[in-house]
Amino acid sequence: MANAQAYLHQIQALLPVGAAWSRDADAILTKFLSAWAEEFSRIDQNALSLLNEADPRTVSQLLADWEATAGLPDDCATGSETVAERIAALVAKVVGRGGQSRAFYINLAKALGYDITINEYRPFRCGISSCGDPLNGQDWTHYWAVEVSEEVNVRYFSCGTSTVGEPLRTWGDTLLECVFNKLKPAHTHVNFNYGG
Repeated sequence: MANAQAYLHQIQALLPVGAAWSRDADAILTKFLSAWAEEFSRIDQNALSLLNEADPRTVSQLLADWEATAGLPDDCATGSETVAERIAALVAKVVGRGGQSRAFYINLAKALGYDITINEYRPFRCGISSCGDPLNGQDWTHYWAVEVSEEVNVRYFSCGTSTVGEPLRTWGDTLLECVFNKLKPAHTHVNFNYGG
């Protein structure tokens, strides 16, 4: 990537030789060419920043285009989230392959910015369950719990990822709950427990 001064020297090297083509720093021609050099440098920097826009994890200027391609906003990601939450929803949608294993849901939550554990319920059965096990009925076969640590319940304003107008702190996990309820097996029910 060339800076404006390097571009100015390149442009001046292309000029013909002679008294009318001054390369003096105070010359009107040099000032005129400096404006072109600044623009070339700006274009060069923008072209380099496009490399970051090609990855949904580092996108900034093309976030709306990425969201449109991924079908966002949708029922879960409404578009009213912070920029960091929108990027997390985009990454989860783009890299998500689907699945029904614990690892799939743990990785999905991690892509959304959450650390979770999953607990599965089972009904109490004589001869299999032991003393002290919960007395869950047969309906609990289709329930499972997502345990979210308390620290991730609060999202703080972050320099570099948050933008003007976003709150300094937000609570709630509606995105996580919506995505999980959308992708869970249809015959199951998910309980969300916050704060460990």
